[in-house]
Amino acid sequence: MSRWKIDVNQGACVGSGMCAGTAPEHFRLDGAAASAISEEIDAHDGVIDAADSCPVEAILVRELVGGKVVAPVD
Repeated sequence: MSRWKIDVNQGACVGSGMCAGTAPEHFRLDGAAASAISEEIDAHDGVIDAADSCPVEAILVRELVGGKVVAPVD
């Protein structure tokens, strides 16, 4: 199974809560910004959905080995 790394750009995050609503087991709102509950996870489709739903593209998901971007994708 693939492992991913989640990076949330706190400076870009507007705290919409879309990620926490889409994948609450992986994201939470901390005040006015979101954060990943764990930065390294097993691959999970909900995390891709959360990254793709972020209105400011503040979430970057990469493969832990190799660093290939998994989400968001253009």
